[in-house]
Amino acid sequence: MAGRPVRAVNAIDQTRRMLSLVTYLRERPGARIEDVARAFGVTEDELVSDLDVLPMCGTSFRGGDLLDIDTDGERIWWHNPAALAAEAAEPLRLAADEATALLVAARAVATLPGLRESDRQALLRATAKVETSAGEAAGASSRLSVTFEAEGGVFADVDRAISERRRLWIRYYSPARDEVTEREIDPIRLVSVGHTYVEAWCRRSEARRTFRLDRVAEIKILDEPSAPPEVELRDLSEGLVQPAAEDPEVVVEVGPGGRWVAEYYPHDSADELADGGLRITLRTPDPASLRRLALRLGGDGRIVSPPDLAESARRAAREALAAYDGVVPAGVPGAGAAGDGRYDRREREL
Repeated sequence: MAGRPVRAVNAIDQTRRMLSLVTYLRERPGARIEDVARAFGVTEDELVSDLDVLPMCGTSFRGGDLLDIDTDGERIWWHNPAALAAEAAEPLRLAADEATALLVAARAVATLPGLRESDRQALLRATAKVETSAGEAAGASSRLSVTFEAEGGVFADVDRAISERRRLWIRYYSPARDEVTEREIDPIRLVSVGHTYVEAWCRRSEARRTFRLDRVAEIKILDEPSAPPEVELRDLSEGLVQPAAEDPEVVVEVGPGGRWVAEYYPHDSADELADGGLRITLRTPDPASLRRLALRLGGDGRIVSPPDLAESARRAAREALAAYDGVVPAGVPGAGAAGDGRYDRREREL
């Protein structure tokens, strides 16, 4: 919805909303999507996204126990509300392996740094109840432990910062530039598109940026309040990278072996070349990130423009060859983007 102000959205808030949504829909059969979205303060697209998840929920994974909820694009229909009726519910019974897995996971999550204390205490109380019910399985689980990798702690800190509307300080590794930078960011939301990212307003660049959590080397929650400007939340269903019209233009020429670039990179045009290749025009907010593409293409492609990026790619290719072969003789063009952008026979054999 254009012009809608940014809201703090995290996994816990979404779970609470979906639990409330179940009760709301049960009491309002045939509710209109527009009315439900307004009642929950979300866009219609966000509501439909929630509705796509609900059919995977239920009292068990047996067909009749899952929520049979769908929409015709205008109204929402719940075909088996009796599945959650008290008389239909069966006592929950966990197998020994299920109880062990649940207890080990719960104890691990409770140790995450950045977890809100109220959520930690609620989790510990629930864990204690499961331990009581699990009997001997609880003893087996106490002999196991799980340690989360760094991304788990980063996720918890970001989630907490979003909930408490606080600014974050991060040290972030950028593979495109092969450097670590320090930034203060106002987090907007967590998103998962292959990897987990935080979409945020970066105070260093004064622009919206997306940071991959496993590239955050260090993170701190600051006392300063988070105050991102009002921006339109992007629909990421088409992928994380969605170039804007104002982004710099880059032209890449690829041979037949590099035609895959047009399939994986959003582009403005892809014109056929005489040798069976393509001349691809695309836009990116960070042209320097395409240097890695040039190196990956090798003899199958080159960056044509802008000239400074083409030269940067040639230099990176020469450095890569030098590191591999010890030295690049004078007069030998660099790999991929060097010279006319093609490897000679010697370079291809590398």
